[in-house]
Amino acid sequence: MHKDMYALTAAVAIALGQPADAASHIVDIAWGSDGRFVHSASVDSGKFVEVCGKLDPGAAIRWEFEASAPVDFNIHYHVGKAAEFPAKHAQVSAGQDTLRVAVREDYCWMWSNKSSSRVRIDVRLRR
Repeated sequence: MHKDMYALTAAVAIALGQPADAASHIVDIAWGSDGRFVHSASVDSGKFVEVCGKLDPGAAIRWEFEASAPVDFNIHYHVGKAAEFPAKHAQVSAGQDTLRVAVREDYCWMWSNKSSSRVRIDVRLRR
């Protein structure tokens, strides 16, 4: 498939809330005019999904999610080859808090499915 058509197909699938393929596991945060970002994903067994975006110091991002089964969850950013984790939880089905940004980085909210079946993730961010 031509790469432009592939990109369009993936974008439409993501917009409709359908998994496009392996490339859809990393989603760029696109803030709405109301300062919100909402995303839903189906995560196959052994796979992950993450939503990422650049944040500036002083930002406060209210986040919450629900999962249809327990998942490993973290918020992270990279410093060289190391990762920093402002939040990290094993085998949780829901969570909420506020991320208070101290350094300008690309932050990622990440869910890993270690179960034997597909898990649905619903996430809401608000700045």
